[in-house]
Amino acid sequence: MDLMTASALRRLRLVSAPEAVSFLLLGVCSVLKRTTDFNAVPVMGAVHGILFIIYVIFWLDAWNKTKWDLKTAALYFVLSVLPFGGFFAERKLRREAEASVIAARARKESVINA
Repeated sequence: MDLMTASALRRLRLVSAPEAVSFLLLGVCSVLKRTTDFNAVPVMGAVHGILFIIYVIFWLDAWNKTKWDLKTAALYFVLSVLPFGGFFAERKLRREAEASVIAARARKESVINA
């Protein structure tokens, strides 16, 4: 993988945790709406919707650049729709991005030394 791939993975990783937090907050707001007079669902729904759309766009970009197989791409998409899945996705993506940066630097170093 090259640095463009690592960048795509980093973008997806950076949006996965906020998307997961917004999903959990939307759930809390839904409960509060039904149990109290507090109604923040429209606001949290909009925030979560925007973050989810950004996640999907970054997911498609990362899938395109990394050439994931269907199973891996589906895993990252499913993690985005599970309440705590974004946190797991962030951790997996961090490891994958670090590995791609290391591989890109090793290739660059081998070209320079050759």
